[in-house]
Amino acid sequence: MGMSISVKNMSVIFGTDKQKEAALKLLDSDLTTQEIKEKTGATVANRNVNFEIEENEMFVIVGLSGSGKSTFIRTLNLLNVPTRGDVIVGGNNVTQMSKEELRNFRRKDVSMVFQHFGLFSHMTVLGNVEYPLEIQNVEIKKRRKIALEAIDSVGLGGWDSSLISELSGGMRQRVGLARALTNDPKLLLMDEPYSALDPLIRRDMQNELLTLEDDSERTIVFITHDMNEAFRLGDRIALMKDGEVIQIGTPDQFFSNPANDYVKDFIADVDKSRILKVRAVMRKIYDVVLYNDSVDDVKTFLNDKELDYCYVVDEKRKLMGYVEKEAVMKSRAKTIEKLVQTEGYEFARRNDYLRDVYSQLKESTYDVPVIDNKGKFRGVLGHDDIIEALTE
Repeated sequence: MGMSISVKNMSVIFGTDKQKEAALKLLDSDLTTQEIKEKTGATVANRNVNFEIEENEMFVIVGLSGSGKSTFIRTLNLLNVPTRGDVIVGGNNVTQMSKEELRNFRRKDVSMVFQHFGLFSHMTVLGNVEYPLEIQNVEIKKRRKIALEAIDSVGLGGWDSSLISELSGGMRQRVGLARALTNDPKLLLMDEPYSALDPLIRRDMQNELLTLEDDSERTIVFITHDMNEAFRLGDRIALMKDGEVIQIGTPDQFFSNPANDYVKDFIADVDKSRILKVRAVMRKIYDVVLYNDSVDDVKTFLNDKELDYCYVVDEKRKLMGYVEKEAVMKSRAKTIEKLVQTEGYEFARRNDYLRDVYSQLKESTYDVPVIDNKGKFRGVLGHDDIIEALTE
């Protein structure tokens, strides 16, 4: 399970103690960050940042160089110490942790992936990935097993004996990601990890990350300067400018309700159909029944909800099919198992782009169910949802 994050009135200021003190007094004024710097000499990197990140959310922070996004992500594991405010991760205030608590937090709960890989060129892929476990004195057989599993999870199976010098840039970034996964972090921090990669490799790495997200439960905070990348990856996005958060929301909310002209300009050249994913537009509904529910219970459910059909899931919410009200009402069976239709319907995956699901919607009588990489039911998508998202 991932970790929730709560950032409360958090500011980071760089300068001497005297400069910081003077800048703090001006933070809540109408002065701009540049005006504060001119008056005090201090640099306000983050200014009164407030927001919540949910467990298991892919949260993307986007902004131009100097916007404060990289400064911010480093406060989540206290590489940067906030000058004011609180950073609460998994219910614990990181800013109040002792040295020992912070050390354990960094070792066990959080991992970070940087733009520059920081790999050891004289080591093999396996040596690099298992290194964090080695310095923690994890027994060699155990750490090797964990490292090999992490290597496989990022698509580098069979490359464990290769030297770093033999790998492409994209493969090296996969090694860095595998190394970050060895402690099975509840929180994964990624600071512009793909910005140095060429477009094709970058797209592959984005897809790899989305697959990884489906296959595990962890909170991911991802930094980028590219709005296209932010929209491809994020459940929600925070746009930063001059150390402040300008807008937070889903990709669809950025299009439907941009906060100001700066946001409008930032998203002006985005092709919605190629950027918006099903996950950003789908409706998260809970009108489903279990595979072994009784016919009587399903009859009541369909009547109460005024539904002509509903989708069926198992105990782990894996999509099993759907049942129609007409068949349920006529049935004399005790459970709905034999009434579940497992064929003849279309589905979409939540990481599909909108342009890739038109055919499913065209062929489907009902709203299309949305599943993740494990087949787990996540919501539904209809024609109106896409039309509304693309025309707003």
